[in-house]
Amino acid sequence: MSQADFIVAGSARPAGQLRVWQAPGPAAPPRPLAFESFLYLLPAHQQLAPASGSVLSFYLEDEARQQSVAQLHITLDAAGLARSPAQAPFGAVQLAAGVSSAELHCFLDEVEQALRNQGITRFALRGYPFAYDPAGAALLAETLRQRGYRVPLAEQNYHLATGRDYEAHLHPSERRRLHKCRRHGLFFEQEPPYLLPAAYEFIAACRQERGQALSLPLARVQELFRAFPREHFLFSVREPGGEWAALTVAIRVSGRVLYNFYPASPLRYNSLSPVVLLNEGLHHFAGANGMTVVDLGTSTLDSGPNASLLRFKRHLGGVAGLRLSWEKELG
Repeated sequence: MSQADFIVAGSARPAGQLRVWQAPGPAAPPRPLAFESFLYLLPAHQQLAPASGSVLSFYLEDEARQQSVAQLHITLDAAGLARSPAQAPFGAVQLAAGVSSAELHCFLDEVEQALRNQGITRFALRGYPFAYDPAGAALLAETLRQRGYRVPLAEQNYHLATGRDYEAHLHPSERRRLHKCRRHGLFFEQEPPYLLPAAYEFIAACRQERGQALSLPLARVQELFRAFPREHFLFSVREPGGEWAALTVAIRVSGRVLYNFYPASPLRYNSLSPVVLLNEGLHHFAGANGMTVVDLGTSTLDSGPNASLLRFKRHLGGVAGLRLSWEKELG
């Protein structure tokens, strides 16, 4: 555990009131966070990830406010690579509103020097979608650019805005499919967690039909549901007789973001497209619970963008945004 005080020229904070706090492992902040942590950056969530190297946690403390105003968690491996995250959709630096570029530079100065001291020669970060925190994501991207980080991957990320009417923003073809689902009596349902094994099997079979695999085994998904029961949900679209036509695992990433993590539907339902009805349900659920963003994720294959999936997300009324990954040689 170590601390470093510094003075930032032009900072609105009094001299000596900023401190970088570093600790081994997915450590909790020394001061309460000045913002709501994204789920994946919670130490309790990181502790569930399989061990893949040593972990360092960094926090930027504002001593005057007695709060932590930035956080970053990094995994180190024996080959001289540092990554953020180890195993999660994203990591990188989460910031409180009002942190300046100069303050972020000083924070990253301390982080990079600490990594060099550990023998790290390359640092890779995967950022969160800009829609999660537009101001914070933009500040982080510009600061990293100024520090010489390159962007090996820039992805289009789509989301539904709950402040917009869902049906009104559907492409006419998807609106027709939504109405067709209703005429056939399909309905949206929140499923109990004990159905997760059967739901996982259904989702895996749907993915297999499309030549895709699930990123997590069932045991890992069950572990996340047990550890964070208020953040993990199972939603479905059912036939009038009760048969599943579509399913998804949805994750409450923060008080304003619901992530549509594992949407799936069998190929035999393509003419109905029950996933359109599924997303309508997610849109309503998120809005009713105070969330403003339904994250539809990226659409990237190993060979490049998945054009058909991108088009489908646009047809759902998805709003396009950025999601960036960065790298820097520290030697």
